[in-house]
Amino acid sequence: MTTVVFGGSGFLGRRLVRRLAGDGLTVRVAVRHAAPARRILKAAGLDRVMVQRADVRDPAAVAAAIAGAVVNAVSAYVERGGETFEAVHVRGAEIVARGAAAAGVARLVLVSGIGADPQSRSPYIRARGRGERAVQREFPSATIVRPSAMFGPGDALFGTLADLARLFPMLPLIGAGRTRLQPVYVEDVAEAVARILADPMTAGRTYETTGPSVYTLRELVEITLRLIGRRRLLVPVPFAIAEVVARLFELLPNPPLTTGQVDLLRMDNVASGTLPGLQDLDIQPKAVAEIVPAYIRWPRASEPD
Repeated sequence: MTTVVFGGSGFLGRRLVRRLAGDGLTVRVAVRHAAPARRILKAAGLDRVMVQRADVRDPAAVAAAIAGAVVNAVSAYVERGGETFEAVHVRGAEIVARGAAAAGVARLVLVSGIGADPQSRSPYIRARGRGERAVQREFPSATIVRPSAMFGPGDALFGTLADLARLFPMLPLIGAGRTRLQPVYVEDVAEAVARILADPMTAGRTYETTGPSVYTLRELVEITLRLIGRRRLLVPVPFAIAEVVARLFELLPNPPLTTGQVDLLRMDNVASGTLPGLQDLDIQPKAVAEIVPAYIRWPRASEPD
């Protein structure tokens, strides 16, 4: 059976593609920009995976890409032009779900996020919640996966913190660093999606995929500093100021902080305890200490402290 992964060249998407291809499945990656996706997948050793151009905002392109089973792992943290949270996470999710239903595909998985809430005041979090509702309306047996903050090589969590710590003598603690997070290894989330696709009993359910431990943001920053062997002044930053700074960063091609991420830090990013998780899929989640030291390197001797 062919599995189509929308957003298959992203941080989670390419791990999922590798996991499914490793099982001998035919995988098709559907993305907005095909050429960069091919380069990313080739670098990941997945150059034989078929890549098809399909913007989730384009019903015809989506319909042409759909086959077999579908995973929507498309994510946008920054609004640029017509690529708004509403367009990608609500309308785009609805278009994919409607196309999947019309094609009669076997399974649909939507990758959302912990804290998704259609009533939220945050445009990003609200769009995630409204997108879930749209998918459930169009494809009632869809499975929703809500990961907490994901970590792994190339992540926007420990990797970004390490880069900032190497560049600046101080680090901001948004909201005084009190927000609680339950980081999950990206490969564990990919494994979860693969098992969900293989198990019909998961249809129509919502899973919260989280790591085994809860940390405050301050603790995650301190872990990163220990791993890279640096000491930095930690400066509490109110959310209002962090939002202003994030809006300025969003003018950059690859912003280190976005308003969506600031919004996510306004509330704890942990499992609710009311929904199934990795353990219900017989997955023992990897701890931060098992994975992060392998890709957050100690500084070279030539690097200034």
